[in-house]
Amino acid sequence: MKRTTAFLAWMLAGVFLAILPARADVQGKIEGLVHDSEGLPLDKVSVTIVSQRSSAVRFEVTTKADGKFIQIGLQPGYYLVSLKKAGFTPVSTEVRVRIAEATQLEIKMRTGSEVLERAVSASDGLFLKGNNLYAEKKYEEAAAAYREAIAKTGLQWGYHFNLGLALKKLGRPDESKVALLKALELNPESYSVNREVGENLAKAGDFSAARPYYQKAVDLSPDDPDAQYNLGVCLTNQGESEAALASFQKAIQLKADYADAYYQAATIQIGLNNKEEAIQNLEKFVSLAPDHPQAGLARQLLDFLKKK
Repeated sequence: MKRTTAFLAWMLAGVFLAILPARADVQGKIEGLVHDSEGLPLDKVSVTIVSQRSSAVRFEVTTKADGKFIQIGLQPGYYLVSLKKAGFTPVSTEVRVRIAEATQLEIKMRTGSEVLERAVSASDGLFLKGNNLYAEKKYEEAAAAYREAIAKTGLQWGYHFNLGLALKKLGRPDESKVALLKALELNPESYSVNREVGENLAKAGDFSAARPYYQKAVDLSPDDPDAQYNLGVCLTNQGESEAALASFQKAIQLKADYADAYYQAATIQIGLNNKEEAIQNLEKFVSLAPDHPQAGLARQLLDFLKKK
């Protein structure tokens, strides 16, 4: 058995991080209620909804007299929701839209100063400019716009987060980490920020440092298969195979066609000498992703395991 394990070890070298798979074409919606500090509904609040997956996906709605707003036709994922109204301090929050569900959101806005409103209004314009440049893949110009927005008012976590994403695209991970950590300081409960900080550290090979951020992402969104998968990768690289296997299996439970999770689960099961489970998962992986970069290796593993 030692010989078998040694043979397989070199074949399985290199665990890969998640390349987030596209979601099914099923839409959700956000239903919101906005009120003041006394609980009274706020009319004509400007609501901007921007996808965390692609800043080019943007929606604008306005609350009605009852303080309510609704946006339909949203692809599942995380969105940055920003609210503005004259006389009130702007608010931004992150929400998750699920498949074929209505995400309920209740937001309280507090009275704000005119100076802050003007600063946020100017910085929002720069933030939008940055998003448009990012969508055009002009990452250097986008980063400059985000920095200019931050210079006017650095209290919006979304500005720092998007700056971190632009710097990531530019291949400047150290600068990206600084921006992401600032976003995390301003909004420690953001799934997207915790995930990105974890990825930044994991790509640098610091899985020990990445782990708490991936774990936080799972805690914030336990039914998100990508969160479970990335935690599994982190645990694998720390040598905690059984805990990693549980994460990959959870990802599969949440998303039955998560090809990468089947592959990773199979590699661990091989190491644990769970031959039949490994074969099942490798066969599922190949059927789901026959052209995957690891599909050839998976077929070799299947041939080897079936001969034993």
